[in-house]
Amino acid sequence: MGDKKKSKDSSEEVETQETETVEEEVETSPEEEEGDVGRPIIIMPPMMGMDAAASKPEVRVIGLIGDVEEEKAGEVIYGFLALKETGKKLVDPEDPEKGFSYEPIKLICSTYGGSASDMFAIYDMMRTVKEDCDIETLGIGKVMSAGVLLLAAGTKGKRKIGKHCRVMLHAVSGGAVGALHSMENEMDEIRWIQEQYINALAKETDLSKKMLKKILDKKVNTYLDAEQAVEYGIADEIV
Repeated sequence: MGDKKKSKDSSEEVETQETETVEEEVETSPEEEEGDVGRPIIIMPPMMGMDAAASKPEVRVIGLIGDVEEEKAGEVIYGFLALKETGKKLVDPEDPEKGFSYEPIKLICSTYGGSASDMFAIYDMMRTVKEDCDIETLGIGKVMSAGVLLLAAGTKGKRKIGKHCRVMLHAVSGGAVGALHSMENEMDEIRWIQEQYINALAKETDLSKKMLKKILDKKVNTYLDAEQAVEYGIADEIV
């Protein structure tokens, strides 16, 4: 009688273990079974379309819409770096020594302008990216002040502008208050920034330094239509 009780207790113990095993299996979520748990979260700037299934950009576009300022410049710069890497692929998968090719990146620009320092930060990143990867620029709505250089900085032959887009050039502006020597120092800095702006625009467009200085010395806003933007080499094609 004692042996039968012991056997019965053993059977109940086995059944309990089996039940616990079943419960554990039921508690396992479908995501855990598919191996999704623990997968790294990829955060991308909001200007890029995402393919949720592949966790990678499906639209290779960066939007510079609004004022050129520090936060926007950070998004654009990060976007260029991210899209350059995701568009990198071997020219010949069977022969890695042939190097890599890069899919082009498109920059859509519509801005009244903004900070000269942030403009140059984006411009220098574009120059770096263009060493390996084409940048297609598209100006729509309005491309003014700091935005003009960024539109023109795209890969030659791949810079487009909307038919009704307005382009505007003007001199670098700034203000300073305080002691005379401090104000003179700030004026020297503004002159240096404008000189760099002229040099960069002359390099990226068909405008000479002499013509640019003449335009900026007017001390008024100079507006151009899409046809004039193409004529001056700020863009290559009207869309």
